[in-house]
Amino acid sequence: MTSPFDLTGKRAFVTGANTGIGQGIALALAKAGAVVACAGRSSMAETLTLIADAGGRGSEHLADLADKDAAVALFETAAREGGPFDILVNNAGIIRRADATDFTEEDWDDVLDLNLKAAFFLAQAFGKSAIADGRHGAVVNIASVLTFQGGIRVASYTASKHGMAGITRLLACEWAGRDVNVNAIAPGYVVTNNTAALRGDEDRSAAILARIPAGRWGDPSDIGGAAVFLASDAARYIHGAILPVDGGWLAR
Repeated sequence: MTSPFDLTGKRAFVTGANTGIGQGIALALAKAGAVVACAGRSSMAETLTLIADAGGRGSEHLADLADKDAAVALFETAAREGGPFDILVNNAGIIRRADATDFTEEDWDDVLDLNLKAAFFLAQAFGKSAIADGRHGAVVNIASVLTFQGGIRVASYTASKHGMAGITRLLACEWAGRDVNVNAIAPGYVVTNNTAALRGDEDRSAAILARIPAGRWGDPSDIGGAAVFLASDAARYIHGAILPVDGGWLAR
């Protein structure tokens, strides 16, 4: 019997796939059978090596995704060269930390431009193509536990992740009847570059760990499994969901 989680024959476009959560997702999709286009501004060499070692297939596509025009052009070029995409994972993101009283406009704009604006217009390009061709598509946006909470000293990041929830639900409402699934994953505290500062602060790290019922920080592979599910036929009747993958953080 064919597994409903099998992605053989599917093509996926994953942003921010060079490291961390994006790398974990790209590898998981490739292991499930998808051909993965790894997109971002940094070398994807490590990710592509991991994919090849796992017997999968992937490719590198480089651009500054904070420039939404460059991001969309990169997506459309990759689709022309390799064929249309069945899966889009909007993972690329940055975080800036400062007290709200000191937060700069530059740090606001930099985060919103990449985390939310580029993600929306990439989803738009993906949706246009899938709907025009009458193909099924799956968009997986990467939200955060800060989609549901306020956080501390991360004003633009929190705003971007609250916005991601709204965009996910909006697109689901518009596209569910057109055979395009749009959902999101809300990772908890995962070992990535974005959390290096938190993990480096002994007191803050200990406080975070003490609140996670699972008793550990998340691994990018934990997010990868959820992405495979939401991209697969097993999730065809799931629209507009925001799935926490947080070790129980939000349940606490």
